[in-house]
Amino acid sequence: MNLILETDNLEDYLKSSEIIDYDNVTIKEIARQLSEEIEDEVETIRTVYNFVRDNVHHSADINGQIVTCTASDVLREKQGICYAKSHLLAAILRSLGIPTGFCYQKLILDDEIKPWMILHGLNAIYIKSFRRWIRVDARGNRDGVNAAFSVNFEKLAFPVRKEFGEKDEPVIYANPNIKVVQVLRKSKTVEELFENLPTEL
Repeated sequence: MNLILETDNLEDYLKSSEIIDYDNVTIKEIARQLSEEIEDEVETIRTVYNFVRDNVHHSADINGQIVTCTASDVLREKQGICYAKSHLLAAILRSLGIPTGFCYQKLILDDEIKPWMILHGLNAIYIKSFRRWIRVDARGNRDGVNAAFSVNFEKLAFPVRKEFGEKDEPVIYANPNIKVVQVLRKSKTVEELFENLPTEL
């Protein structure tokens, strides 16, 4: 799939914000810990990705009750849904000077129980040595989900099933989608969050 940049200015994919709050001391510290003694750009990205994928739980997988949104909240609580985890991954990488954006897919939430379309959040990362963007999905693996970091081909959490109306959104956004942020902030429980996931960008 041909990815489309929302903006050609790479600096826009490095900014700190209220959500991607890498000025937070805990974000700075985890970035330092994960990147120290690694000189290779790709290995740094791989290490950060694996940390967010494997050490921060997807709330649905652990029956979590805490809704997180800002990167620092996700790191503190060690849980979040796909959107929240993408915020943390972006914050850590941006703090290390690695341009990172946000991508979305339209997927069916659950074929059997909740067969409606929702947005799924993931990241795009610019690898300077390759001069290209790659997409990664730090949602977290479980039975039937086996996402991984790869510079050669995408290994995302979910295949897009076009026959069911699912689709990839090709744009790499510099900021998290406003509807995503709003529902994360408004929802008091994970159950409420899943009942109100955005369906459109």
